[in-house]
Amino acid sequence: MVRVHTKPDTLNELNPQFQQQVLTVPVFLNSVPKCGTHLIRNIFRMFVPVNQQYHDAFIQIPLLRQHIHAFNPLQPKLSWGHLLFSDESAMALRKSKQILVVRDPYDWVLARARFFLSDNFQGNLEHLKSGQIKLDEIINLMIFGIHEKAPSMSDIYTHNAVAWLGTGVNLVRMEELLHHVKNLETDEAEVYFRELLSVLQLREFPSDWRERVRVGSDREQSGTYRDNLSNTAFEIPAQLSEQQKRLVDYAAPGLRELLGYGHAKT
Repeated sequence: MVRVHTKPDTLNELNPQFQQQVLTVPVFLNSVPKCGTHLIRNIFRMFVPVNQQYHDAFIQIPLLRQHIHAFNPLQPKLSWGHLLFSDESAMALRKSKQILVVRDPYDWVLARARFFLSDNFQGNLEHLKSGQIKLDEIINLMIFGIHEKAPSMSDIYTHNAVAWLGTGVNLVRMEELLHHVKNLETDEAEVYFRELLSVLQLREFPSDWRERVRVGSDREQSGTYRDNLSNTAFEIPAQLSEQQKRLVDYAAPGLRELLGYGHAKT
């Protein structure tokens, strides 16, 4: 069984510092794994009362039936997870607002490798950390998957992102979110966060929204932020090689363009 070790955050204690408005509709923060899940979750947690945040589980398909009440419109909650597209998940979320977070597949491959090689990840892939497999080979495994051990990039993006498109989800690109987090004082950031947080259907947009975003986006509050991952034995590059970018395009042709990265860095 896969285990992910993260340090606890203090956001539930910080939340009451801000005046909170009652959530009136279920909101689900869905994401492709390794696409800024903790970042967007922690930001949203600063705009919703703690007692309306669903902390019982990180919702995924194997847990969906057990935690279906997280989407009860009569008791609205803010919840989060990696919920792939299926008939069951579509029915469960039919009365919920859904955010879907994605990331440039070029960067996602590196983020996945960084996470698998850290001590925070423990599962049936410990041999990847042994030094018996070259880093370039590990990155290729992140693209094409590992037989019976880890799905391919194409499978993950297909079921966790692409299949949700056109169903009314609010698509969020991690890079754009990060850009506006780093430039909070701009008018563009205000426009962006007003639109992003509109799924909460707040009666009034809080005047202290910038401070809430600063608190929620604090890197120290995310156990899976890259600088908080422990003991990575490999030096992960900042960008894929040109060859591996071509491999990503071969493995999932059209994916980057479909997600809005057609003119992103190459």
